[in-house]
Amino acid sequence: MLKKVIGAVVALVLLVGLPSFIYALTNNKLSIGYNKGYMPEQPIPYSHELHAGQLKIDCKYCHTATEVSRHASVPSLNICMNCHLNVNVREEARPQIEKLQQAYMNNEPIKWEKVHLLPDHVKFNHAAHVRADKQCQECHGPIEKMPIVYQHSDLSMGWCVNCHRKPENNAPVGCDTCHY
Repeated sequence: MLKKVIGAVVALVLLVGLPSFIYALTNNKLSIGYNKGYMPEQPIPYSHELHAGQLKIDCKYCHTATEVSRHASVPSLNICMNCHLNVNVREEARPQIEKLQQAYMNNEPIKWEKVHLLPDHVKFNHAAHVRADKQCQECHGPIEKMPIVYQHSDLSMGWCVNCHRKPENNAPVGCDTCHY
């Protein structure tokens, strides 16, 4: 009797749930594992639109490890303080800059929230992409126009593979390129 009830429940879930699930996936109502548009709140507001856009600060000035490491690295407070110990800022930004300066003086890190999320089994090498003359915007979108950074691309396997398969990119396509 119990097997019949379990079988009926499973059949009902498959009959009702599976078509709804497939519909949601194929009509962009559901994304599994992709974080396109993800925009976490940061402990201190930071505008790439101001820094990279208006002030034209090169991404590699703040993200120092991009040329030599897999990781782009979150800028250290030392880098922020290269400017913010001396540069005058807009009145409305002063309280935030004071938080930054206070953390610097107390040798406390800012706990920035990661924006671009990949599964743990995927490796992405920033240095290899910088050496291949890829612009940050190719993956990160128009970062210089973002007052608040968000994940521009879905960073799915298909999205990455499509770029690697372009003949002009001459990029490796083996599974071990991106997977541990």
